[in-house]
Amino acid sequence: MKNYLFRRLFLLVPTLLGITLITFLLLRLMPGDPASLKIKTDRQSLQNDAVSREIIEQTRKMYGLDKPVMTQYLRWLKRLVTLDFGNSFQDQRPVIEKIKERLPITLQISIISVFLVYLISIPLGVYSAVKQYSLTDRIITVLLFILYSLPSFWIAILLIMFLGGGDYLNIFPIYGLSSEGAESFGLVKWTLDRIWHLVLPITCLTYGGLASLSRYMRAGMLEVIRQDYIRTARAKGLPEKVVIFKHALRNSLIPIITLLAYLLPAFFSGSVIIENIFSIPGMGKLAFESILARDYPTIMAIITISSFLTLAGILLSDLIYVLVDPRISFENIDK
Repeated sequence: MKNYLFRRLFLLVPTLLGITLITFLLLRLMPGDPASLKIKTDRQSLQNDAVSREIIEQTRKMYGLDKPVMTQYLRWLKRLVTLDFGNSFQDQRPVIEKIKERLPITLQISIISVFLVYLISIPLGVYSAVKQYSLTDRIITVLLFILYSLPSFWIAILLIMFLGGGDYLNIFPIYGLSSEGAESFGLVKWTLDRIWHLVLPITCLTYGGLASLSRYMRAGMLEVIRQDYIRTARAKGLPEKVVIFKHALRNSLIPIITLLAYLLPAFFSGSVIIENIFSIPGMGKLAFESILARDYPTIMAIITISSFLTLAGILLSDLIYVLVDPRISFENIDK
């Protein structure tokens, strides 16, 4: 196990460096830069183009954008070693402070939505596998495929229209996470107000993952219940619930565990579309605003941390495999 962990951790470093280098180069290939975008808003008030160009050059020098791309990357990498992501080009605030402000909001939404997805999809997938080709299974399959095919932004617009005071009912709030003056509410009232604001965003973030994860769970369960040891367990006269939940369920979780690798970056990065539609000041909205402003330090910080969490999630999934499936061992992997 030690050899396996050492190899994986050793490979994590060059992989992360490759991701950051490619991202850094792609950002520089994007049309426009922070200096030109910043001066563009004031160009109407600047009559002299020479003055505008001079200001752009001064701004580029201030941001260090006048240096060669590899020099900029090496300087950024040197700061990264000390976990210094630099200052934002938008407001000159430290990037880490902006992330600390937005991250708790995104974590709150992501954890709730992921919990609901797993809470509903795993039992639903198991039930569909056990009742394969039944009328209930067919109905569930059709409904889930319909849900999976619906884009989240379209569902968000429909929910706002029908339930958020658009053209029909005005039941749920559609802006932000709390009502005006919520800081003066008591704990119970504040909690209920926060839950009421989260209903529509959580719904948009949940239904797609629910539809796909339940299908993975169904496919994994179908593969397991056809194995010989399941037939043996049934031949021994064990109750069907024991066969399904004790012998089959554990070994059918491999596809679900694989998807865990993408939960950590999801917790961090949030949803760009949903957070913008419902004006939620989370990490997704921060990433969207940073891309529009060509805020390189903030974009690089978000992508770097998300990449690291993805690699860590993949490693964590590999470790959990051994706990779930006894046929997998680190001794075999080391060989």
